[in-house]
Amino acid sequence: MVSLEVALRQMLVWHFSNIYMTPGRDHKMLLISNPRVCVIGAGIAGLTSAKHLQDEGIEFVVFESSRYVGGTWRYDPKVGTDENGLPIHTSMYKHLRTNLPKPTMEFKSFPVPEDMASFPTWKTYYEYIQDYTKHFDLEKHIKFLHKVILVSRVGNIWKVKYQNVLTNEEFDNEFDFVLVGTGHFSKPNMPNFLGEEKFSGSIIHSHDYREPDRYKNRRVLIVGAGPSGMDITMDVAYVSKTLIHSHHSKVPFRTKFPKHYLKKPDIKEFTETGVIFEDGSYEDVDDVIYCTGYEIYYPFLDKSCGLDITPRSIPHLYKYMVNINQPTMMFLGLIVRACLVVAIDTQSQYATAVIKGNFTLPSKEQMLEEWESRANVIRSKGRPFSDIHLLAEKEDEYYADLTKESGIDRVPPVMFNMRIKNMHMMLENLYTFRDYVYTVIDNENFSIQKYNESNHFS
Repeated sequence: MVSLEVALRQMLVWHFSNIYMTPGRDHKMLLISNPRVCVIGAGIAGLTSAKHLQDEGIEFVVFESSRYVGGTWRYDPKVGTDENGLPIHTSMYKHLRTNLPKPTMEFKSFPVPEDMASFPTWKTYYEYIQDYTKHFDLEKHIKFLHKVILVSRVGNIWKVKYQNVLTNEEFDNEFDFVLVGTGHFSKPNMPNFLGEEKFSGSIIHSHDYREPDRYKNRRVLIVGAGPSGMDITMDVAYVSKTLIHSHHSKVPFRTKFPKHYLKKPDIKEFTETGVIFEDGSYEDVDDVIYCTGYEIYYPFLDKSCGLDITPRSIPHLYKYMVNINQPTMMFLGLIVRACLVVAIDTQSQYATAVIKGNFTLPSKEQMLEEWESRANVIRSKGRPFSDIHLLAEKEDEYYADLTKESGIDRVPPVMFNMRIKNMHMMLENLYTFRDYVYTVIDNENFSIQKYNESNHFS
């Protein structure tokens, strides 16, 4: 038997959906009385969402399968599965430092400490995340050790099934909105090369890389030249006998690597003791680390969510986040090449403004038009469709668009300006780009100076 409260809620949501989803209709969003929000994941997306929802007095719950906040920012020396048999989410490694300066890593309304290094270690930054959580008393909204196993659209409500990972007990609940904040850095994208099965050495993905000591005086092959590929290459190069780097990146890195660094093209095939490359050359190899990225993976979303998810992309997301077919579902953190913390925090503010009813999303037709415009640019340039999530040079424009539409605070252009400068410094020298201190002067400008011992940073 359905309670009066549930019946009224379903009636309100049904009314809202019929007004909201009519294609091309001149409509206004019907404010849902006391909306209930499901937030999936207690990483940066979940925590910033919790903070902004809490500020607006909106009812919500955050589901987190582990017993920790911070998502991928929490270092765990273990790999594979955790103590509860669940896959370990984090890809953090022991010597990691941020590759963006600290002003671009700051949460809204919670300044980074003055004594934090300009490019902090994972440990320092994770402590900042923990401090943010405590300062705004966010843990009271988080159901730790509860894993979301199914999200379905039934009628005009979201049905969410979740499981206590300790007892395996399952529960069902209903929500008006779903915010997906589990990110896209937990399911490794593993290549499959000819002869790999007969290779006698070790093969891991960067997701399971933790520290370089095991590679001391060994011949190590690293595959891929994305951010983790370049960073792990440098980390392992300090201890390895030979560092072989296979990639096809066209990024013009100007870093001078040590003499035992060998640049190689793509892999053709494995042998028992080494690798043959596309140019016909061969190298003996003891260990392989695939730095080949991650797959987009949301196994808890069923077909009723209206999404055709592939390992490389999610189509039909308005403003890189709103599910056009079911706009009461939003994805946080799917953007690529941006000041990710700032971008996620801004998306959380935008999502909260949607839920609060502070503005009206466009019609389905208009949202599809925006998405198709981005998709057509990618197709016309022959770029991989995974670039549908790429911000890059459009990052500042994106923040301006979100503010113009929703009324949320504008991310100052200085964030984008610092990221671009930092990117040029990385291209110049991967060994020294973190040796600089970035200081915000105003909304547009910043200063940069060489770090020296008189600066007292952690």
